[in-house]
Amino acid sequence: MNKIEHIDFTKMDVSDYVESLEHTSFTSRELYNACQLFKQMNEDENCTIILTIAGSTQAAGCLQLYRDLVKLNMVDIIVATGASIIDMDLYEALGYHHYKGTTKVDDDELRQKGIDRIYDTYIHEEDLKKVDQYVCDIATQYSEGSIMSSREFLHLLGKHTPNSLVNECYEAGVPIFCPALNDSAAGFGLLKHRIEEEYYCIIDSIADLKELTELKIKAKDTGLFMVGGGVPKNFAQDIVVAAEMLGTEVPLHKYAVQITVADVRDRACSSSTLDEACSWGKVSNQQTQMVYAEASHILPIIANYVYVNSLPRPAQKLNELIGS
Repeated sequence: MNKIEHIDFTKMDVSDYVESLEHTSFTSRELYNACQLFKQMNEDENCTIILTIAGSTQAAGCLQLYRDLVKLNMVDIIVATGASIIDMDLYEALGYHHYKGTTKVDDDELRQKGIDRIYDTYIHEEDLKKVDQYVCDIATQYSEGSIMSSREFLHLLGKHTPNSLVNECYEAGVPIFCPALNDSAAGFGLLKHRIEEEYYCIIDSIADLKELTELKIKAKDTGLFMVGGGVPKNFAQDIVVAAEMLGTEVPLHKYAVQITVADVRDRACSSSTLDEACSWGKVSNQQTQMVYAEASHILPIIANYVYVNSLPRPAQKLNELIGS
């Protein structure tokens, strides 16, 4: 099987193409507007940029893209699903691979061969089980009655795992939160750790909310760059309301871009519009853009356009601010 090859957005220039979309319509104009908004976020000295990740874009070829966004200081905080961080990125950091497959296949036959399918992409089940065990082993090193946020646990995971998104975040001081960490290979690993150890570490999801809310309170302005929806999208939006509940008036998220294929007719979190978020007191509706497209081919365009057309940003190193 052929391995998935990950896109390096620093080795291209899509500027002319993006600029040509300014006076078009439909998704083309949405893409142009999204590029301009993410560029504004990167050029706004007062803006803390929160990247949210849901879905399987890392498996589709965008794994290096997220690591480079961190390395180049193009994002300051990450909120992601456990699958994004563990099942896909950490999976490859440990030496395993995603492979080109097909949707036209007998899935029962794949199951018998120990192959898991992500749409048209394959991974080996036994390799994924090794990721479970790796997480279990890391947790056991810090099991003396430890209670920690997912950010703290992922920070420790990054310390021990080179060539990974969590390691890039560890090195850059970028907080990475996973409020639903148990819904992933990390959950299986932590479950095994909990069953096997007399003293075990506990992941406190309310600590995640507290820490992320504190960062919102300390920030001047914030921008959301959201890939997919789900828990990461809502969790990042909710910190405005959480700050108010703690007695601190904070500005709504100043900028917001969401890339999604979710249909607003399903009335779900993933598909709820950014205008709707304004009604909840979460996002200002002055500088927002929904892009209705599958993210794996949109992300490299936006990332490259901003990389080529913006000056480098200084690192905020927000991990150092938490608890201070």
